[in-house]
Amino acid sequence: MHETTHSAFGLPAAQGLYDPKFEHDSCGVAFVVDMHGRATHEMVQRGLKCLFQLDHRGATGAEENVGDGAGILIQTPDSFFRAVVDFDLPQLGHYAAGMAFLPSENPDIAIEAIEALAEQEGLTVVGWREVPTDSSSL
Repeated sequence: MHETTHSAFGLPAAQGLYDPKFEHDSCGVAFVVDMHGRATHEMVQRGLKCLFQLDHRGATGAEENVGDGAGILIQTPDSFFRAVVDFDLPQLGHYAAGMAFLPSENPDIAIEAIEALAEQEGLTVVGWREVPTDSSSL
């Protein structure tokens, strides 16, 4: 019985046409956080710096009209929400936002199901907003 030895990284040792030096991961994740909860532009800059290091996740702009799944997740400012919704929001810090991709046929059924789940969790849906889209490149 042939036993394969492993390198320090848990990969099989070089053998035949296989060489672990050619191994690379196909995905990456970086987290940047201010331990005091401060929202600053510096945090966005740090997040972008991390993203640029993830070359294979879109930082090269391989296709001009897609993001290759790359991006940063940031808190949407309360002032933005108040400017774009047509319903009253609770005070800052007392609401959350969610995103749902609703079916084009019978979206009301999906809305009812989401609102029922929220209610089961003791939450109240205060409104819905259709996000503007641009499908001109599709």
